[in-house]
Amino acid sequence: MTAKKPNGPRFNFIWFWTIVIMGLIYFAMFGEEKERPLEGDWEMITGLVENGLVDRIDVVDQENASVYLKKDLVDSLLKDERFKGMPAAGAQIRFNTGGDVQDFRQQIERAQDVAKENGVEDAKVKIKYIRTEKGWGEYIIEFLPWILIIGVWFFIMRGMMRGGGGGGAGGGIMNVGKARAQMADKNSKDKITFKDVAGLEEAKVEIMEIVDFLRKADKYKALGAKIPKGALLAGPPGTGKTLLAKAVAGEANVPFLSISGSDFVEMFVGVGAARVRDLFEQAKKSAPCIVFIDEIDAIGRARGKNAGFGGNDERENTLNQLLTEMDGFQTNAGVIVLAATNRIDILDKALMRAGRFDRQIEIGLPDVKERQAIFDVHLRKLKLDSKLDREFLAKQTPGFAGADIANVCNEAALIAARHDKDAITQEDFLSAIDRIVGGLERRNMPMTPAERRSTAIHEAGHATVMWRLKNCDPVLKITIIPRGRSLGATWYLPEERVNHNISHFMHKLAGLLGGRIAEQILLDITSTGAINDLERTTKTAYAMVAYYGMSEKVGNISFYDATGQRDTFTKPFSERTAELIDVEVRRIVDEAVALTREIIERERENIERLADLLLDKETIFAEDVETILGKSAQDIEKEANAANVKREDEATITEVDGIRYIVEPSKEEASEN
Repeated sequence: MTAKKPNGPRFNFIWFWTIVIMGLIYFAMFGEEKERPLEGDWEMITGLVENGLVDRIDVVDQENASVYLKKDLVDSLLKDERFKGMPAAGAQIRFNTGGDVQDFRQQIERAQDVAKENGVEDAKVKIKYIRTEKGWGEYIIEFLPWILIIGVWFFIMRGMMRGGGGGGAGGGIMNVGKARAQMADKNSKDKITFKDVAGLEEAKVEIMEIVDFLRKADKYKALGAKIPKGALLAGPPGTGKTLLAKAVAGEANVPFLSISGSDFVEMFVGVGAARVRDLFEQAKKSAPCIVFIDEIDAIGRARGKNAGFGGNDERENTLNQLLTEMDGFQTNAGVIVLAATNRIDILDKALMRAGRFDRQIEIGLPDVKERQAIFDVHLRKLKLDSKLDREFLAKQTPGFAGADIANVCNEAALIAARHDKDAITQEDFLSAIDRIVGGLERRNMPMTPAERRSTAIHEAGHATVMWRLKNCDPVLKITIIPRGRSLGATWYLPEERVNHNISHFMHKLAGLLGGRIAEQILLDITSTGAINDLERTTKTAYAMVAYYGMSEKVGNISFYDATGQRDTFTKPFSERTAELIDVEVRRIVDEAVALTREIIERERENIERLADLLLDKETIFAEDVETILGKSAQDIEKEANAANVKREDEATITEVDGIRYIVEPSKEEASEN
């Protein structure tokens, strides 16, 4: 097989003509003789003629006169300051005659007469008249500015016609109103299907219904059903909205046009609306088809805000055109619009109504089972250790989106390669999770022994309080290795609750305050290391009072704005209510501090032992904590719940008036059983 020759640089006429023009300019400026004649005037010339120093004068085109001096007298003139720099050979002086040949001859003759009167023997001056025709070089130099202007204009216009070298529609000035939509190739080998999208089962069902509408439209029309006109994919960043749309393109046997919301935004007035019209014109020609608009919030923001700012009217015109195309006077039969956004709260209400986006498909964060399926997808191409527990990895990544899990897999592979491993182990994945969540390790950070001791007490305080409270998240590991901006961390495994009560929040606040209170009680210091804990404590307490209605004095009132359209410069409550909220927040935090202080006082010896173990090992796990503190409150509660379930299974359950009663077996019955 012959090796393919590398592509050399392509010949470009622009560079060719640039070199030619630059050569002509150089020739015009520097192509003449190096020694140029002196510039003279009539007084100088008549003086030279009167002294008999001029041999001949060549008059070119009746104006330009070149004076040739007598060779034997040139050297004596060079000593004169007026003739310094005059060439020794050729034409020594040039001047302009004024164009009047008759007057020129008369003045030369008068100067010759004066020379004769002064006794100059050879004062005769030879005069030669020359008429020249301009060569092509001179014409080019004269018209060079126009050539440059026309050339620049030509190349600019050609670039605009071709789209500025981009080759895509809409790139040139003549195609500025064309939409830059990309057509998905259904025969592509690298197309994405639903097999490549893990989780999102409910979203897949709704999306597949839309695809099925297009595939089997006659079945639905026979029953009088109308095909949905649009579906909006909404959810946090990285949850797979765009990936799901790509899978639709791979699954559907219909044309799929994809475009970003920012592609409609342009500095020219009216371009956005023109591109919307062109997009739907393309879709109509390919109907039935699917149009996907990614990040639709770029053009779909609610109208009427920020009035008076430049560019706002243009964006609203683009949105108005989109609204018209989706459900206006003309119908777009067979065109279904899919859109994705993570800012559904700021979209215009007219865009959200039925008839435009008939369905809103929520793409949320994956649960533990979906995370395991996502890990399975991203681990296909990786060389893994046989002992890798994928279910364990899914449990270690609560709150991670699909993009985060993909990043974890890639980071684990990089860590394994950095340590020259043959396969990616579970330790590499845990290190990748730590690095993504906490940042890079900073083992060389300068810390005094007192600061390390303070950090160990701080993290041991967190872990102990969380270990003793049943509504806190289970502690996973503790470390005093600095990462990012933190000096240490207590890693816990958040339980994926969907409903929280006051007890959950109070225990969470106590866990957050454990580090600060432990430092104050055991070391009698107050450091800056608890700033993140205090920030989260304050936000949680304010949310309890102002959002969740968990204060009796404030009442069952929520000032939370789910739409995100409230004016941020004004408060939705009075100053008196604001003071009451502050008082209640302080009360809640004080109660959490009291609970934390009680646990720290009771467990101070165990906290000291945990801190010593941390200083020795730097990182300890839940098993190490259990050897010092015993079983956690969470494990005790799980065992109690399991015992209650077993008791209910063994007991007789009766129901009276809709109320369930558990009748436990007597001891005699239990022994007989």
